[in-house]
Formats: sequence, C-alpha cells, structure tokens
Amino acid sequence: MAGFRFPILLRIVALVLGLLLGLEVLLAARIWQLRENDPESSAFMAARLTELHESRPQAELEFRWVPYDAISPALKRAVVAAEDSKFVMHGGFDWEGIQKAFEKNLDHGEIVAGGSTISQQLAKNLFLSGERSLLRKGQEVALTLTLEAVLSKRRILEIYLNVIEWGEGVFGAEAAARHYFGVSAANLTPWQATRLAAIVPRPRFYDRNGWTPWVEQRALTLLDHTPHVRLP
Repeated sequence: MAGFRFPILLRIVALVLGLLLGLEVLLAARIWQLRENDPESSAFMAARLTELHESRPQAELEFRWVPYDAISPALKRAVVAAEDSKFVMHGGFDWEGIQKAFEKNLDHGEIVAGGSTISQQLAKNLFLSGERSLLRKGQEVALTLTLEAVLSKRRILEIYLNVIEWGEGVFGAEAAARHYFGVSAANLTPWQATRLAAIVPRPRFYDRNGWTPWVEQRALTLLDHTPHVRLP
C-alpha cells in the first residue's frame, strides 16, 4: 500500500512544482514587458480597492503615472535615503541591512524592522499578496532577482515611485504630491519630499493623523542625508 501511495505523492509534488514554475515564468514575462510598458495597476492597488469598496462601493484610487523625469529629484533622493540607501550598489538585497533588521527584531522579540530593499518592495507591491509565508518569501526572492536582471535601476525606481501606497487609496508620487500639498510630483520641495518619504512605512496611518512629531523629526534627519544619496 505504501509503495502504491509513493508514486502518487511524487506526481502531486511534481504537479505543484510545475504549477509554481509556470507561475514564475508568467511573472517573469510580465516583468520583461515592464521594460517598455508602464503598469496600470498592482497587486497592492487591487487589494486596497477591494477593501475600500467594502465601505464605499463607488470608491476609486488616486493614481496617475508620471515618467522618471517628472518626479522631483528631491523626492527620489528622500525615498532612497529613507528606504534603501544602498539601492544603486546592491543586486536586489542589502545583506547588511537584513542582518541589522534580524538583530533588532530579535532584541525586541517581535518584527519591528524589515530590511527590505526598494527592489524587494516593488516585487511585493506589483505581484504578491500581503500574506506572510515561506512560499511567498520564496516568490519575493525570485521576483526580486528577475527585476534586477531585467530592469535598470532607474526603471525600478521609476516604477516604485509610481506604484507605492502613500495614503488611503493614494498611490504613486503624483497622486501623493497633489493629495498632501496640491502640487505636481515635479514641483515638490525638499521639505515636502522628506515628509512624503517619512510616511512610506505607514502611509494610511499618517494620512489619517497628519504630520506627527515623529514624521517631522524623521524628515529633518532625511534632509541631512539626501545630499549624499546616489541616484541611478
């Protein structure tokens, strides 16, 4: 009986692995298309819109794509300084940052730091759900490596700044600039840019609660660091 079940188990495992491989090939093809085509949405956008529709069926996202050159250099520098200061130097993963985040989480006994790079965050935003599992982490690693292999650093940063969440239903630099300051992303000042960069980790919270003292202090710190940031 055991000998009969073993081949069936192998077939099931092979089927699951085949489905996962097919999914990764499909996602790799979608990443290749991003070389020339701008994404119209993302997995995070779709999930957030579904949530908004539960309370407001007519809700729409604030989102408008703008090219790299139409985003203030101040915002680019501020976001890189805040989220991934080694962005132009690593191949998708900041191993030193991951180690520091691991040690910090170990000290606190809970997850208080992530250590994810801009490339990792883009992989999650574009393609993955919010669940936490080993399978999802494996997908994130594969997608991050593919993003880095297929797209330039400039293109990765351009897409990232256009798709990340910046408030309740607010996605991308252009929508964020207009939502908070009534200006275009191209016209953001360093003062405005550092405040937008400071709220990236908890955008909906700060959209509801405004510029808290922590945001102001974080923005001042970023102002000191942005002149030294390298951009792609």
